Amino acid sequence: MITWPDHTDAHRPITLTATGGIDRAAHHRVDEAWLAAAWSHPTTRCFVVSGGQVLVEDTDDGRAELVTMPSFDAPLTEAHRYFLGIDEEGVRYFALQKDSLPGRMDDAARPAGLREAGALLSERDAQLMVHAVALENWQRMHRFCSRCGERTVIAAAGHIRRCPACGAEHYPRTDPAVIMLVTDADDRALLGRQVHWPRGRFSTLAGFVEPGESIEQAVVREAGEEVGVTIGEVEYVASQPWPFPSSLMLGFVARATSTEIRVDGEEIEEARWFSREELRAAFASGEVLPPSGISIAARLIELWYGEPLP
Repeated sequence: MITWPDHTDAHRPITLTATGGIDRAAHHRVDEAWLAAAWSHPTTRCFVVSGGQVLVEDTDDGRAELVTMPSFDAPLTEAHRYFLGIDEEGVRYFALQKDSLPGRMDDAARPAGLREAGALLSERDAQLMVHAVALENWQRMHRFCSRCGERTVIAAAGHIRRCPACGAEHYPRTDPAVIMLVTDADDRALLGRQVHWPRGRFSTLAGFVEPGESIEQAVVREAGEEVGVTIGEVEYVASQPWPFPSSLMLGFVARATSTEIRVDGEEIEEARWFSREELRAAFASGEVLPPSGISIAARLIELWYGEPLP
């Protein structure tokens, strides 16, 4: 088993993974009478999602809150109303997919995507937003039946699209992807820079799971393809929803059995082995920029690094 320095921050919840007290209550999605009553209930809250963005309000403590409204104040939409769940106080939540976000008379709210707001929201708000953004993207991208080409219709409160022509049912797409921190026998970490990233931005390796492949096999293959390193031991850590646009990131740590780096030049432009001291110095000098704090990549690196990233 791969072991890491012991520090209390290493096992805090990964952004976007906490339930936030929201019960998705999937059994209600096909109960039209219940959904109608829930939508009309005075405590029900809803919010608009458009192009992966929602409205948020900044708070005095540097965080942000999801802007929600009572259902009777909501902009009109019939088909694109998605039931997200019920909180611990019995409040029902819906997301409304629109072509644009509504304006705000007080100018207190601003549009934000998950990359910007995900780490600033409460666990409840982040869970609601990640669910809504994932559904919205799938709905926008999968409007036609992949079997016969007919336009599909929304069902199950936004969680199914049915084809009226051939009867096929289509479900939200989630693409599994592995993301892994690779270390060697000297306990150095291997970090890489993708070709489209700014100079100095380094993170863990990652890639999509291919058909007929286990997630462990994907870790080994991706490391070999991207940087030419062979992998021995592979250990699962945690997962994270990543709707950019529709991925589920499966986090691993892996031990390399070779250290020679041969970048593929297509996905990875540069890769380096770092000791903890070398990485700490590179952070301090600005030579290396850490990955986004919202990503599970940051947490994987922290497990090895022994402290939160700057």
